[in-house]
Amino acid sequence: MQERKSMIGQTRDAGFQIGVRRTFPIALEAAWQLVTSAAGMRIWLDESAEVELAHGAAYRLADGTSGRVSVYTPNSHLRMTWHPVGWLRPSTIQLRVIANREHTAIAFHQEQLPGPTERAARQVFFTSALDRIEQLIEQSIEERDRLHGYFRSR
Repeated sequence: MQERKSMIGQTRDAGFQIGVRRTFPIALEAAWQLVTSAAGMRIWLDESAEVELAHGAAYRLADGTSGRVSVYTPNSHLRMTWHPVGWLRPSTIQLRVIANREHTAIAFHQEQLPGPTERAARQVFFTSALDRIEQLIEQSIEERDRLHGYFRSR
């Protein structure tokens, strides 16, 4: 029997997958609050995202992408289906926040992608989302430090 070679990101059972993660100098609760806020979801889900984060909640984005939240565990993780118009089946997005002392990793994983092209596009998308999240965190830290300096000088 000839063994089938898989491509990068291809799994035996779940199609193609992608995972990206980055660690930030913030507490776990702050990271969770950021990524599950309306502003955070507009970064990593879609600019039109208005999703109720509760087990079983359905959503539809402006471009017709639809899905349902299957797991919602505050300060830990969520899983949701993500079904763009034209795809034969939905994929699954998982978001995790993972504490490591005073730092927290924010991780995105998406599986059941139809092919390598979609995998590459989602890798670019989630990497860009983490870049934007990093910018928000840096701005927040700078603002906190500025305010701290202001009140210390008084």
